[in-house]
Amino acid sequence: MSVTQTSLGSQTIDLAKRFSPGVKAYLIALGKQVGRQKANLAVFAEDGDLLWLSEAGGFKTAKRHLAEIARHLASRTPGDVEVSAGPTTALACTVDLVGQGRVVVVIDLGQEQTFPGLGSMDARAAPRRSFMAQMLDLAAEGLHLVARAEQETQQVSGELAQAYEELVLLHKIGVHMALTEKDSDFLTMICESIYQVLPVEGVAILLNKTGCKEHLPAVAASAGQVHLGQIDLGQLHQRLLAELKAGKEALVDCAAGRYNWPSGIRNIMAVPVFGKDPGACDPLRSWLGLIVVVNCMNKDQFDSTDMKLLSSVGAVCGVFIANGRLFGDLKDLLLGLLVALAQGIDAKDEYTLGHSERVAFISRWIAEQLARKGNLDARLVHVAYFAGLLHDVGKIGVDDWVLRKTSSLTESEWLSIRRHPVIGAGILRQIRQMQQVLPAVLSHHERVDGSGYPQGLKADQIPLIARIVGLADSFDAMTSRRSYRPAKDLQQAIEEIRANSGRQFDPEVASAFLESDLDRLWELLSHGPDRLCHGLDTSYYPAAAVEALVR
Repeated sequence: MSVTQTSLGSQTIDLAKRFSPGVKAYLIALGKQVGRQKANLAVFAEDGDLLWLSEAGGFKTAKRHLAEIARHLASRTPGDVEVSAGPTTALACTVDLVGQGRVVVVIDLGQEQTFPGLGSMDARAAPRRSFMAQMLDLAAEGLHLVARAEQETQQVSGELAQAYEELVLLHKIGVHMALTEKDSDFLTMICESIYQVLPVEGVAILLNKTGCKEHLPAVAASAGQVHLGQIDLGQLHQRLLAELKAGKEALVDCAAGRYNWPSGIRNIMAVPVFGKDPGACDPLRSWLGLIVVVNCMNKDQFDSTDMKLLSSVGAVCGVFIANGRLFGDLKDLLLGLLVALAQGIDAKDEYTLGHSERVAFISRWIAEQLARKGNLDARLVHVAYFAGLLHDVGKIGVDDWVLRKTSSLTESEWLSIRRHPVIGAGILRQIRQMQQVLPAVLSHHERVDGSGYPQGLKADQIPLIARIVGLADSFDAMTSRRSYRPAKDLQQAIEEIRANSGRQFDPEVASAFLESDLDRLWELLSHGPDRLCHGLDTSYYPAAAVEALVR
């Protein structure tokens, strides 16, 4: 019992800070009503400890006597008013203050003629005593209703707060679906958000390994302490599968439940993550993985509210992952088509096989050097790759025999070849995603001194992406064999670029290229730019370029 006394008035003291605001307000009002009838009001705990006292009746209450009455009545049914005689006449009633424990409320009538012994009040009781008994009976019911209403209000407020947090969580996830580019970042955000909303020790998202028919899951993201290292993830998957086949929405279990869990798992809940598979009659065929939470902190077991929230998050997660994989498939399709197009154009001339892919790689190489110096937006590094890959797409409109001709070209044949930048730009102009590539396709044969084609642009009139691809195209042409000349070696190509910097090539682009590790570039090109060499993984370049274009 708290010994600190808080004065609520000259005649009222609160000895225990255990009552809710509503109950306190009710007791204050009741004490005043009782005082007007020249009586005192006291509230005791079941063990007889005094919790509340109002001596508004104008006399001192015999606290010990009333405490004995309270202990005697503590086990009685709430609501029954009883009278006790002794040093003072008292009316007492046990009240269930929902959520705040049981108490005994006593009205002290002071010294008057009393009934002998302890017994039930009857209709023949003295008028004052009968009136006060009715007041206590109504007050006991009122206190119970106030306490219950406050508990229900608190419960509803908690549920509303939880619902608000859940809505905020789902909104946050929805926003991040549009902003997050990497699956790993999105899944980590989901885990951290669930961990903040649900009072659990840990949360994890497990995704099935792609290409694995057995749906063996692996941890993709987590937050908190998940203890999954002790759990057979395949077994967890099978247990959830069994629950789903039994018609349940989730796996909800505890240490003493249906399944055996490691010692660190007190309770656990797992929900499935499904994707979209239009051809699947059985939704389990589109099972992508699961979300699992362990060890609820504020209750013995996870409930339906927790399950609904986690299932909602799982549904959103499934849409994101499925859309991401669909987006990946579309990227692969687009990449395959573009590479096939470039290879098809290169195949028109045996001397240009692989030319477009090499120019793509060299263009990215130069763009990376410029980006490191702060002279190019890092996003354009990826664009430079595709610009190099598609720079000669217009040659599809040039006769094969002209491209393969080994003797000198006539003026009309030369004009036909010089038309390929315009043809290429015309092909790509209607494709929205290719607008950043278009300048390189149209202007990669322009020269900074204005002697290039098709428009005769000079210096900064030539888009930077075109200046990059133009140098990359020339470097690969110099170092590749043609029917009319042998290939130059690296040093010869370097001297050629240095000599033509400021005339054919942009000085800034040429400088960035010449200052780079050209020996490394040469070795990469000799192995093929799609190989892993000198610790440089170039295999992701095409996919990264597609993603930069379509986002």
